Amino acid sequence: MTTQQETRPSAATKPVRWAADAVAAMREGARLRLDYSARSLWSVDRMIEDIRREAAPYAAVEVVLRGFGAYAGEVIARQAGAEWWASGGDHWIRTPDGRLWDPIDEARRCYTGEGSLRLLCRDACGAERRP
Repeated sequence: MTTQQETRPSAATKPVRWAADAVAAMREGARLRLDYSARSLWSVDRMIEDIRREAAPYAAVEVVLRGFGAYAGEVIARQAGAEWWASGGDHWIRTPDGRLWDPIDEARRCYTGEGSLRLLCRDACGAERRP
């Protein structure tokens, strides 16, 4: 029997690691348990909002935002059966309907107050049910 990790494309390697690092950091630093559920993205959106309110410079939080975006991408991958795609150092999620989603950029947009990982997940996972 193969595990999910063994059957995933190589494009998933970095984002899966970034997501796992974010989960570990939130568990250890913020005492927040992230369980890869769509519901957990409420907490991630709130955490990004808190960071934004503290006015941390982008350079100081860039890696954290990348981890949060990768975490959201992993939530979408697990919920919608999506796959990671990579090109030129950028990573996206491709849902089974062929649409590409950019959760890492969405985390950056959250930091500017213009995005939501929770809503991205809802849209990406709901895309399968739309006619």
